[in-house]
Amino acid sequence: MTEPSPTPTPDLSEYQLGESVGYLLSRVKSTMSNLITQRSMAELGITSQQGSILFMVASGKCLLAAELAREYGIDASAVTRLVDRLEKRGLLTRVRSNEDRRVVRLALTPEGHATAARMPAIFKGVLDSLLGGFTAEEVGFLKSMLRRVLINSGEHTGLTRDAASNFDSKS
Repeated sequence: MTEPSPTPTPDLSEYQLGESVGYLLSRVKSTMSNLITQRSMAELGITSQQGSILFMVASGKCLLAAELAREYGIDASAVTRLVDRLEKRGLLTRVRSNEDRRVVRLALTPEGHATAARMPAIFKGVLDSLLGGFTAEEVGFLKSMLRRVLINSGEHTGLTRDAASNFDSKS
């Protein structure tokens, strides 16, 4: 067994973590998620991820567990556990398709719809707080840059590079 090195290697000591875009994006996402969870737990008794899932189902963006797994970048078993919790709370149900019995769609209960309807105000309140002091132009520019990052990653956003730049110039 080798002795641990007492000082970081030169590459590590020169790396400025606080200047890393990846680190900053991760911290912002974590902070935003924690703030949304604080509000959604206090107001609705659910986490930010649970509220986001309810919102995605309500909006029609994700109606299958596999779609949720892709959207959130988590494995199917994690989605199953989340859906199980929401189903146990009476906010969501699984509905087997009549056309293809292998397909199980997610559907919100009336209480799930009411909860999902309250999530945009929570999302907006947290973002307004985090983006305090930003101009409308700065917010638009930030969104434009984030869309470009997603496009560069190959992430399907429904926008091409040209469409994203055209859209952003109008917003």
